[in-house]
Amino acid sequence: MTETMANKATSIDTTDTTRILMCAPHHYDVDYVINPWMEGNIHRSSRDQAETQWQKLHDVLKEYAVIELIEPKPGWPDMVFTANAGLILGDRVVLSRFFHEERQGEEPHFQKWFEDNGYTVYVLPKGLPFEGAGDALFDRGGGWLWAGYGFRSELDSHPYLAKWLDVEVLSLHLVDSRFYHLDTCFCPLQGGYLLYYPGAFDAYSNRLIEMRVPADKRIAIDEVDAVNFACNTVNIDRTVVMNKATESLKQRLDELGFTVIETPLTEFLKAGGAAKCLTLKMSEPRSIETQTSTVQSRVIHLEGHLLDSGLVNRALDTIVSGGGSFQVLSFDLGKQRQDSSVAEVKVIAPDVTVMDDIMGQLIDLGAASLPREAQPAELEPVVQNGVAPDDFYVTTIYPTEVLIGDRWIKVKGQRMDGAIALSQTDSGPVASCKLLRDLEIGESVVVGSRGIHTIRELASLKSKKADEFSFMGAGVSSERRVELVVEQIAWDLRRIRDRGGKVVVTAGPVVIHTGGSEHLKQLIRGGYVHALLGGNAIAVHDIEQAMLGTSLGMDMKRGVSVHGGHRHHLKAINTVRRHGSIAKTVEAGELTSGVMYECVKNNVPFSLAGSIRDDGPLPDTKMDLIEAQADYARLVEGADLILMLSTMLHSIGVGNMTPSGVKMVCVDINPAVVTKLSDRGSVESTGVVTDVGLFLSLLVHQLSKLTGQYAPVDVLN
Repeated sequence: MTETMANKATSIDTTDTTRILMCAPHHYDVDYVINPWMEGNIHRSSRDQAETQWQKLHDVLKEYAVIELIEPKPGWPDMVFTANAGLILGDRVVLSRFFHEERQGEEPHFQKWFEDNGYTVYVLPKGLPFEGAGDALFDRGGGWLWAGYGFRSELDSHPYLAKWLDVEVLSLHLVDSRFYHLDTCFCPLQGGYLLYYPGAFDAYSNRLIEMRVPADKRIAIDEVDAVNFACNTVNIDRTVVMNKATESLKQRLDELGFTVIETPLTEFLKAGGAAKCLTLKMSEPRSIETQTSTVQSRVIHLEGHLLDSGLVNRALDTIVSGGGSFQVLSFDLGKQRQDSSVAEVKVIAPDVTVMDDIMGQLIDLGAASLPREAQPAELEPVVQNGVAPDDFYVTTIYPTEVLIGDRWIKVKGQRMDGAIALSQTDSGPVASCKLLRDLEIGESVVVGSRGIHTIRELASLKSKKADEFSFMGAGVSSERRVELVVEQIAWDLRRIRDRGGKVVVTAGPVVIHTGGSEHLKQLIRGGYVHALLGGNAIAVHDIEQAMLGTSLGMDMKRGVSVHGGHRHHLKAINTVRRHGSIAKTVEAGELTSGVMYECVKNNVPFSLAGSIRDDGPLPDTKMDLIEAQADYARLVEGADLILMLSTMLHSIGVGNMTPSGVKMVCVDINPAVVTKLSDRGSVESTGVVTDVGLFLSLLVHQLSKLTGQYAPVDVLN
C-alpha cells in the first residue's frame, strides 16, 4: 500500500456531486488484440472520429457531473478506458493489476494520478490480475460490491477488495469472452435496479443475481442490446448514457423512470469498450452495513503422472468450469520419465457452496487436501431411516478415506452413488459406504467435501511385468483389431483362473440369439466363469434353446421361424416352474444342456434380476429390485474382472456397484453402451464394439491356443 500525501483531506471532494475521471483519446488506436472485439480492427479506428465521439460523451456527462482528466500518455492507447484504472471508494483506491502486458504500462501513470490527488492507494500482489471498475461495480440498492472474474480479474483478488474497502463482495463468473469485463454486461442502476445480460454469466452467478435483486428490478436484456454494449452505461441519478439501445429497452427504462441518452461510440466498440469503459466514477455512496467476503480457498495435492494421465488439466478445467479459480503453488515434474509429478494448487471459489461442488469433483479425480489444510469431515445425524441429510457426500468407485478428528479412516464397502455412514464401535468409529435405503437412525453421514480424499492408482509409465494385463488404456475399442483385444483378455482370464481369482459375467439374451451360448458354456466348463449375472430373458432363451432348439421361436441352426415357435419360451418357463427351480429341472433330467445347465453342474452361482416386461417369470428370477441388487452386489464382491456381454441395463447397474481396481470389459454392438461404461471413470475399463457371438468365439479360440506358464487345465474343444 502506498501512503497518501499529507494534504489528502483537502484534495478529496466529500460532497454528493458525482465526479468522473476521463482520459482524452489523443493516442487511441487498436494496436493489438486482447479481446474478441479487436479481432479484425487493427489500425481500423479513426482517431478523428474517436476524438469527436469522446468529446460528445464528455459534453453530455459534464451536464450531470464534474469531469476530471488524466493526461494521456504516448504508447498506451487504452488509457482512454479509465474505468480500468482502479476501484475507488471514498478516499481509497485499489489500483488495477492488468492481465495483459499491453496495458500493464498504464499502472504507474494511474497510480501517480491517484497519489497526487490525495488517495490512499492499495496495490495488489504482483501477478494477481484485477482490472478496477471494469470488473467491480457497487450496487445502487444493497450497497454491496459486485465483482467479476473469469477473463481479466482473478477471483483471489476479491478478498482484498472486501478488506481494503470494507465492503461485502459478491463474485460473478463471466463465461462469454465477448463480455470480458463485468461492466460490458452488467450495470447497477439508481434505486436498486439492475441492467444485465444473463448469457454472460454461469448458472451460479445468475442464481446469485436473482437472489439479491428482486424480479421487478431486474432488467435482463437480449443479445442484440448486449453486443451494442447497452450495459456499458454511465448512470447518474435517473439518467443513463449509452452507445445505443433498442426501442424496447428504451421503453422499458422510460417506464421505470430513467432518461436514456444515446451517444454513438462505435470507434471505441472496435476495442471492446463504450460509455462506462471511458469513465471512472470517483464518488460512491456508502450505505454498507455488512463488510464481508464469501470467497473460499483451499489447497489440494495432486500426485502421479499428472501430464501423461491428463489429471492436472482435468483438475484445473474442473475448477474453472465449476465457477472457481486457481493458483498453482508448486509443480514438480520429476527428473526422469518414470518419476511421478507432484503439484499443489490453491482452489478459490466465490462461496462455500461452489467450493463444496468443486471439491467434490476434485476428490473424485483423486485430489486431496494437504494435511496442514485438511479439516475433519463434517457429519450430520440420520434422523429418518433410508434418508440422508442434505448435501451428503456422494461416493465414487474409488477407495476413499475420511478425516474423523485427527485420524484418517478408510471407507469400507466402496461403491458408486452411496453415502459415507459413520457408526461407533468398541474399537472406534467405522466408516462404510451405504446406499441411501440402508441408512439407519443412530448413524452419522458425511456432508460437504471437507476431510475427504480418494485414492487413485494412476497408470504408471514403468515397465510392466511380462504377465501384467493392460487393456491399451481405458476407452471404447471400435477401431482396434478385435483379435488383439481378445488376445489380451484371454491372457488375463487364464492368469486369474490359475491363481484362484474371480471372473463375473453379466450377459444378456443377445448372447443366445447370436450363437454365443456354445462358447459361454465352454468358458464355464473351463473354470473361467465364477458367477453369472443377468435378467430373466437370458435364462429363458437359453433354456428354450436347450429344450426346444429355438430362441424366441427361431430355429438356431437353420435361422428360420418354427411353426408355433412363439409359444416355446412360455413352454420352457412352464417346465421350470413345474419343477420349482432351474437346478431342480436339471436334477429331473429335463434340462440337459445350455448355459444355465453348465452353471448348475459346475457350481457356478447365478443371479437373475427381473423387470416389468418378464414373462413367467422363472422361479429363480428375483422380482424384488432391492433383493436383486443386493444379490448382484454379493456376487460382484471380490471380483478381479467383470465381462459384460450385450446387456445395457445390467452392465450399467453392475458398473455402478463395482469399486475401482476391478477390470471391466463391455462388449456390445451398440457403441453407446460401451461408451457409457467407459465414461464411469475407471482407468481399468474398456469397451469392445463388436458382435458378442463373434467376440466369444474368438475368446474361446484364443484360450485354447495359450500354452506355457498358463497351460490350460481343461482343453477347450
